Amino acid sequence: MTVAVMRFSDYVCPWCAMGEAALAQLQVSRNVELEIRAYELRPAGTPPLPPAQEAAFRRHVRDGWPRVQRLALERFGLELNRPEDGSLTPTRLAHIATKYVLSQSAAQGEAFHRAVFRAHWQELRDISAVDVLADLARGVGLDEAAFRAALDDPNLNAAVKDDEAWANANGLSGVPAFILGERYLVSGAQPLSVLEQAVDRCQAEGLTI
Repeated sequence: MTVAVMRFSDYVCPWCAMGEAALAQLQVSRNVELEIRAYELRPAGTPPLPPAQEAAFRRHVRDGWPRVQRLALERFGLELNRPEDGSLTPTRLAHIATKYVLSQSAAQGEAFHRAVFRAHWQELRDISAVDVLADLARGVGLDEAAFRAALDDPNLNAAVKDDEAWANANGLSGVPAFILGERYLVSGAQPLSVLEQAVDRCQAEGLTI
């Protein structure tokens, strides 16, 4: 019995990176089908924070970073790095790119999705850059010219906005967020055991596909 898991995440969220690591473990221990949904922590067009608020945000990230790194390593075996200035990279283009890759192949889409996380959090690459995304797409076997052309597709941009509109309409205010069996919400970077319990509950209640 397969349980559908809809997950909302943003590539520049360290907790989302941890959540993806937990999902990779969940795929081994349970029968699940994962669906990638887009969510931007700072959507395109969002006005910049006032300087004082931006500075406070960066101090908060800097001061809490050692704890985040420790949790990622201890709980998920995941080593995380971050830009020295603590800046929040725009992710709209990365989400559009993921939509395109998913339209070509679910397996390639999943591989690309995780490659984007890895590029940002392990390799400190600029995932807002077309060249970086094209290199990742080539790495999962896509035609680079077709990929680059797709990044300008307004339908893919609309698909990203639709994901975010659905999240807002359904009360999701942060990521990572996992919806299992179209009923149960698991929020935050939870350990594998929590996700397994949620899957088991869905299976017991017949919330399968």
